[in-house]
Amino acid sequence: MTTTQDSTPVSDGAGPLPKEAGQVSEKEARQVAEAAREAAWDRPSFGKELFLGRFRLGLINPWPHSDPADDARAEEFLTALRAFLDSEVDGPAIERDARIPDEVLLGLARLGAFGMKIDRKYGGLGLSNLHYCRALMLVGSVSPAISALLSAHQSIGVPQPLKMFGTAEQKETFLPRLAGGEVSAFLLTEPDVGSDPARLATVATPTEDGTGYRLNGVKLWATNGTLATLLVVMARVPAAEGHRGGITAFVVDGDAEGITVERRNAFVGLRGLENSLTRFHDVFVPKENVIGGEGKGLKIALTTLNTGRLSLPAMCVGAGKWSLNVAREWAADRVQWGRPVGEHEAVAKKLAFIAATTYGMESMLDLCCLLADDDRNDIRIEAALVKLYASEMAWQIADELIQIRGGRGYETAESLAARGERPVEVEQILRDLRINRIFEGSTEIMHLLIAREAVDAHLSVAGDIIDPDAGLGRKAKAGARAGAFYAKWLPTLAVGKGQTPGAFAEFGPLAGHLRHVERTSRKLARSTFYAMSRWQGKMERKQAFLGRVVDIGAELFAMSAVCVRATAERDTHPENVELADLFCRQARIRTDQLLAGLWENTDSVDVAAAKRILAGRYAALEAGVVTPPADLPWVARWEPGPSTAQDVRRRIPRPE
Repeated sequence: MTTTQDSTPVSDGAGPLPKEAGQVSEKEARQVAEAAREAAWDRPSFGKELFLGRFRLGLINPWPHSDPADDARAEEFLTALRAFLDSEVDGPAIERDARIPDEVLLGLARLGAFGMKIDRKYGGLGLSNLHYCRALMLVGSVSPAISALLSAHQSIGVPQPLKMFGTAEQKETFLPRLAGGEVSAFLLTEPDVGSDPARLATVATPTEDGTGYRLNGVKLWATNGTLATLLVVMARVPAAEGHRGGITAFVVDGDAEGITVERRNAFVGLRGLENSLTRFHDVFVPKENVIGGEGKGLKIALTTLNTGRLSLPAMCVGAGKWSLNVAREWAADRVQWGRPVGEHEAVAKKLAFIAATTYGMESMLDLCCLLADDDRNDIRIEAALVKLYASEMAWQIADELIQIRGGRGYETAESLAARGERPVEVEQILRDLRINRIFEGSTEIMHLLIAREAVDAHLSVAGDIIDPDAGLGRKAKAGARAGAFYAKWLPTLAVGKGQTPGAFAEFGPLAGHLRHVERTSRKLARSTFYAMSRWQGKMERKQAFLGRVVDIGAELFAMSAVCVRATAERDTHPENVELADLFCRQARIRTDQLLAGLWENTDSVDVAAAKRILAGRYAALEAGVVTPPADLPWVARWEPGPSTAQDVRRRIPRPE
């Protein structure tokens, strides 16, 4: 970041930024993110308690159930959806042409797929989170690009923010259009702003007559951006008399004057997905289109994602099921050295991992959906955990599937079909899944987000002790609060139900795994407390440590979910007890490794080495190869003003 002579901040990578978004310090960036958090915990959270060493199994056991009436309506839709996918959707053609045909989008609209999460009184289907995710899983098994389009449209696009924060007038105006097949998009990211929204540069300036705002800025990676006719746009309103200001969410007409879709971005996977670079130049937005009020934009975005994040693991679960089918059939049919390859131990371990992990991911997802459908639960930690866990594990599943398939796993489906072999899109699923570790919060950001929530109880009572800006009075009060909290809390971490040999006997062969979860939960809480005592305010920089803490919590949550689910299903699906046991045995090994890594690691050495790498100390190691040209910037520079590019937006023809 540099500064011009008139002190206007200028980004080295993204052109001029407004003064409010310019010289943002690390502290200021954290303050913006902290202000957007949901501070209150007024509903129970299994995940929150787990990180505190409190194994509150009663919050998820017995296994929740969906409403039978909802089940019946959803099953009718899912049956029709499956028939449409079988007869009308050509997944390989979408991959080949990098385009979802108009007739497919119109057919999905007729089915009601664009209104799955929209209430029936606005023309939607009003599906529960559970059935919505099952629909996305089904669609993704035929075309991941369509599933991503529907997810972005409903989970983070206009419908979800309006459902949670919109006025009655906004819902009546926009939701019927969206349920009928119009596409929506969510625009937050900018060329130089990703996970650091404090530097948001798109500005919404109030008009002098008070009727609305003028939007100016550029948004990058807008999923559905070339198709969308309604947009959720995050922009900064300057603080002024009569205006609170701050990052604000707007519903914007995608065809408003001054909007130019300058590019459709192309990616490694999800080739049929429509993703744009979009410019706003003096775009008028009526004041009635503000969602939730000025300055509430980031809070709306984060709250929306609490349930919105469930759509991504739904697609990961679908990928796991698809991969299991391919791996099982191939490993049983392919014979090497006189035996099916699946009977060789090296491949058998991969099959066991794929099957167990798919069951684990599905159990976590179904549990989160059922909890989300019951408004008595706070699922912000659970939803973030399943997004993080499923995106990482699905990627490993796809990688193992390629290895099981060998050379055919690396070969395209089209090439396989050309010589008369089954055209299985294994290399495509690897490409399509890779983005999930970045979409809707990268793995690294998810680690930090979940870690912040996991230590919230500690910061609530002792935050001022480690806050350098807190005065002696605040520190003294925090010390008193912390003393009272820890005097009561710490003794509960010493002994628990997990040390009683007969505990959780009602879970039969899975009881031992739940005892392990209870013991490990307390051990994790003790480790977190020790780390906070040791590093205090510096703990936020111990990102590798915090990442391991979160990964342990994810494994414990997954183990809890599979044990409760398998026990609930043991009469109808007794084989799932075997899958749950298999998953827990594998998860316990991963958890033990993560626990050991909390204190035995190379983190400090790696950080020191990275500083030397960044300083160029080892640049000679890069010699001997032709490196990418350095004639262009890493981040494209943009200037405010009207667009000079051709508009590449695409509009779906409306049925007559």
